[in-house]
Amino acid sequence: MTTAPHPPEDPPDGRPGEPPNDYAQQATMTAIRDHHARLARTVADHALTVRRSIDRLAPSAGPRAAMVDFLFAEVIPHALAEERTLYAAGAGLPGTRLLVEAMTGEHARLRELAGELREARTPGEVVGAAAALDALFQAHLEKENDLLLPALVEGGIALTGLLAGMHEILGEAAHTVSESRPCACDDHRVPAAAGGPEAAAAEEELDVRAVPHARRHERIFAAFRALAPGAALVLVNDHDPAPLRHQFAERFPGEYTWEYLEEGPQEWRVRIGRP
Repeated sequence: MTTAPHPPEDPPDGRPGEPPNDYAQQATMTAIRDHHARLARTVADHALTVRRSIDRLAPSAGPRAAMVDFLFAEVIPHALAEERTLYAAGAGLPGTRLLVEAMTGEHARLRELAGELREARTPGEVVGAAAALDALFQAHLEKENDLLLPALVEGGIALTGLLAGMHEILGEAAHTVSESRPCACDDHRVPAAAGGPEAAAAEEELDVRAVPHARRHERIFAAFRALAPGAALVLVNDHDPAPLRHQFAERFPGEYTWEYLEEGPQEWRVRIGRP
């Protein structure tokens, strides 16, 4: 008697016999990490604005409410979407099961901290919850980027099919990431890394040392608003522009990047980019 051969097992995303497309995998991982970076920047900026308002004895209700709104509108839906997709896939792989359990616990703690921030009554409670949430979220995203995503790809998870159209995880790239080969149009290119050759070509130097102090910040903000996505300017100043950074965090949470290139003592140079 001959035994009929068993059909091949479906890959972990449930689509039979179709190996993950290498380009699509890379494009999807880039989209996930880019969205993580935006979330991380925005949470950090909100936490900084909350802390600064309390340090200056200014009202903190507005900055606290803005952070809470962002957490419940974007961060928590992002976490729940991950649990339904990436975490569910990782739970089925021996090498990532324990990692997924730990990270699901971190999601629960993020939700608790968001609730504590919303219900906080004293300045100490507000700044403590905001700082704890920011620290946990930054560390959590690093583990997802550096541990979970590579392990899922190595385990054969076809990320593109698993996450098709999921704005909560892919961000603005949700409508452009596909399983096709790359085309020549700009909409389907994997974004260049910040600070890479394409970014460097788009940089302009803005030297404000000769500009009167009262007019510097608005001139810098105007130059920033004029930047195209992916472009950057290099700010040249005669002192550490840390107060300017605080204003960026308040005005443009998550919408800019900030990198010191030179830190005194005579000249400060900062690359300010629009992701």
